[in-house]
Amino acid sequence: MQELFYAEIPTPDTKAVITWLQQTFQPMVGAIAPKPSGGCWQLPPHGTQLAVFFWNLQRTTYLKVVRWGTQPWPQEAACVKQLSTAIRSAFPLQPVVPPPWPQGTSIFAALGDRYPLTVKYFQQMPHGEADLERVYWWEQRWRDGVQRPTPPVPVLQRVTSPSEAPTYDLVYVGGALGVVHAAVMARLGYRVLLIERLPFGRMNREWNISRAEFQNLIDLGLFTAAEFESVIACEYLDGFNKFFDATSPAHCRAPVLHTPTVLNIALDSAKFLRLCGQKLCQAGGEIWDYTDFVGATVHPNSVVVQAQQRHTGTPQQAIARVLIDAMGTASPIARQLNGGRAFDSVCPTVGAIVKGISPEVWDGRYGDVLHSHGDSSRGRQLIWELFPGAGEERTIYLFHYHRIEPQFPGSLLELYEDFFSILPEYRRCNLEELTWVKPTFGYIPGHFSHHRGDRAVAVDRVLAIGDAASLQSPLVFTGFGSLVRNLPRLTDLLDTALRHDLVQQPFLNQIRAYQSNTAVTWLFSRGMMVPSDRPLPPERVNAMLNTFFGILGQESPELVDRFIKDRAGWLPFNRMALRAAWQNPGLLWWIWQMAGTADLLRWLFIYLNFTLDAVYHALFAPWLPPLVRHAQPWLEPLAPSLWFWLLVQSYALTYSVGQPRLDRPLTPATAPATPPAVDQAVSPR
Repeated sequence: MQELFYAEIPTPDTKAVITWLQQTFQPMVGAIAPKPSGGCWQLPPHGTQLAVFFWNLQRTTYLKVVRWGTQPWPQEAACVKQLSTAIRSAFPLQPVVPPPWPQGTSIFAALGDRYPLTVKYFQQMPHGEADLERVYWWEQRWRDGVQRPTPPVPVLQRVTSPSEAPTYDLVYVGGALGVVHAAVMARLGYRVLLIERLPFGRMNREWNISRAEFQNLIDLGLFTAAEFESVIACEYLDGFNKFFDATSPAHCRAPVLHTPTVLNIALDSAKFLRLCGQKLCQAGGEIWDYTDFVGATVHPNSVVVQAQQRHTGTPQQAIARVLIDAMGTASPIARQLNGGRAFDSVCPTVGAIVKGISPEVWDGRYGDVLHSHGDSSRGRQLIWELFPGAGEERTIYLFHYHRIEPQFPGSLLELYEDFFSILPEYRRCNLEELTWVKPTFGYIPGHFSHHRGDRAVAVDRVLAIGDAASLQSPLVFTGFGSLVRNLPRLTDLLDTALRHDLVQQPFLNQIRAYQSNTAVTWLFSRGMMVPSDRPLPPERVNAMLNTFFGILGQESPELVDRFIKDRAGWLPFNRMALRAAWQNPGLLWWIWQMAGTADLLRWLFIYLNFTLDAVYHALFAPWLPPLVRHAQPWLEPLAPSLWFWLLVQSYALTYSVGQPRLDRPLTPATAPATPPAVDQAVSPR
């Protein structure tokens, strides 16, 4: 017996594919005898037969052709090619468009026919109807941005006349990642306002982090060690990384990679945000929730922010020195800054917090950091994450790395139907026995940076952070982790810019979370994106992942930890890349097939920048940052813009090669006035 052909047929209707084989397909030689799972391709009087069989996994149909016998047919290769061409023509990858939502119709009624399981289980969630409406809203907004790349509606206007004096130093729009940054800046003595369109503290996603990464928030004085312990929902003992390899070549298989200190802290996100909000308000800040951002006008002396209270429609206005965009992937400011195309890639992510998973199914002391239980599915390599939460809760995610294309922008609704359909395949659980606590979903964007300045994150008096800036690792794809890792330099640089009124575009645009050691990893990310315009072996992505994670498994736990947390330097990166190429010589060819010549050349340019940054680090990092700090007392008052530039370069020397550090403790510049109570500072909306 010998396997001749293996393919994914991008349809969940396996019966239709079997019927096509048995009734429609006309083989060039021989005949196909129907079988329950496919057919037996016979060529009398030749004794060898080809078994053609199908199966369903991950709401996808898979096909294998196996030779029964020792001798090949005279036209065996041509027969297999005919079948491959015909079946892919009959069942191509089809774009998915969500059904319309007629006015006056419930979201459940609108989606029930197309997404029956999604509707069924959202109906069992406490706020399921409102949450499903938000899923639909996010998908439609994302699709509009991808499929209609017309110039974005301008939400920023520039005028030459001055406005009234600013009443705030900083106005943040977006209350998830925004409140973390805002709370630090408020504690430095700045007048801060946070605008949030939802009830403050409500999130679509949960956050996991490690103790070492969270230490940044403690070092910055935002949290005490005791407060950190209070927001931990769960801390697991070990995290597993394993990709499906039953169909991969033997040299592309790998054991489970253990990462006990990666994302092993599950935060109580509601409590975490609430505590950040309290810190913000206690430092004199304000929060306007249930408030939509409408637009902003940039004046020479300020930025005037226009907003609207969602319940009453009452217009509101705030005047600030600087506006901070923390609105995430749907940010209209980010689209305007980058000409309507803010991102190169995305991770559509769906999931839920559930109760009722038996300990026999999943031990709450362990997590799945990255896991796949099958090969490519309808043009995507689906990947699971599972993290223990508070008590019996488990947070489960399903996502895929995706190249943004107009026909295939990435669908949350389609992914949710997959989630509810194939969760029992991933974990042996009965969905009817689970308690659905809340959904988790979103589009996590990625931008493939060539160098530090190739993406606009600011204009005069406006700066983007978090997912709106989209400068996180293209491999790890997490805005929260990137913000926390880069928070020391982001807040220090913004503090310096505000103290010297360096709030014009050339200065603010240098306040960014760029790291060349993570920019270079976009090639791995690109290799996990199944192309929609050409077929590839279904096992290809898993084989690549297992090759690389197998190499990681041979490294020290410390290096594994550094790599996954965006802290690997030039030497470890090159050593692992060379080992992967030696172990799997076809790896570069595979990546070229998936990425293409243009993207490989683009990556070589990024790799060159990474190499130059490593050289600069070796030459200057041991002495330049301390020297810059030593010169601060006399240089900063004498030449603030020069001091700011040197500070940016000093941070770049360490952060770009994965060695972030806070060169000095951040302390309040001025003590705020008598702090208002939290309930008084948060507008009652």
